[in-house]
Amino acid sequence: MGPIRAMLLPGAVLPAQRAYGALIEALGPDVDAAAKDLELYAGEDPPPGWSLDTEVDGVLREADARGWATFHLAGYSGGGAAALAVAAGHPERLLSLSLFEPAWAGTWDWSRAHALMWEKHDALEALPADQFLPAFMRLAVKPDVVLPPPPAGDPPPWMARRPAGIMAFLKNFRSYNLDRARLASFDRPVLFVLGGLSNPDNYEETGARLSTVFPDYRLEVFEVRHHFDPPHRIEPDRLAGLLRVHWDRAEIRHRADLL
Repeated sequence: MGPIRAMLLPGAVLPAQRAYGALIEALGPDVDAAAKDLELYAGEDPPPGWSLDTEVDGVLREADARGWATFHLAGYSGGGAAALAVAAGHPERLLSLSLFEPAWAGTWDWSRAHALMWEKHDALEALPADQFLPAFMRLAVKPDVVLPPPPAGDPPPWMARRPAGIMAFLKNFRSYNLDRARLASFDRPVLFVLGGLSNPDNYEETGARLSTVFPDYRLEVFEVRHHFDPPHRIEPDRLAGLLRVHWDRAEIRHRADLL
């Protein structure tokens, strides 16, 4: 049968290997896991005309380079939004979809609280650079969550590109057309992983909305996690077990479809 083929997309802050190293180790040697960096950070500045479609093209190029006709796709935060765009545009390539608190999931059926949350995100653009990331992080968690202080010492060089990258995501979310009907036709297993301490107006609502879209959908809640101490970094063994069950079921279904 060969190893399980899975691509993992990070969020807009950590590079892919830093984000997923612990999870890849927990998944074990029979999972061929590709932690793919975002196309957004291929150069010093976001590529001209960058959009979620740029990330979709990058995912397909990576899969083709590896000889993967089909594969499992997982994405966290901004990478989760990109993973949704792959599922909408190229469902035939995916065996399953895993979403770790996607940063955005289309513009349909928003509650007033969700819309207000996005108005607050839009206001981030006016903030000075030194206030942008703290304000962005605060919007991702419940009000009483204590966020960790920045690491001691100078930030790594790649960190300087992150505010522009995050803003590129936020701007593209305003105009990108994530087709609900195309997502609803995606019949492969979908796993949504939610942190119990994350902002419910964002991620909990997103999980609830997507539960009405995908026909084969499962929600898993990590009660004491939030968006900036996510399960793939803090509880990789538990998440690896969930993913293995999710992927094994998808593999069995795919083999049955080929008969």
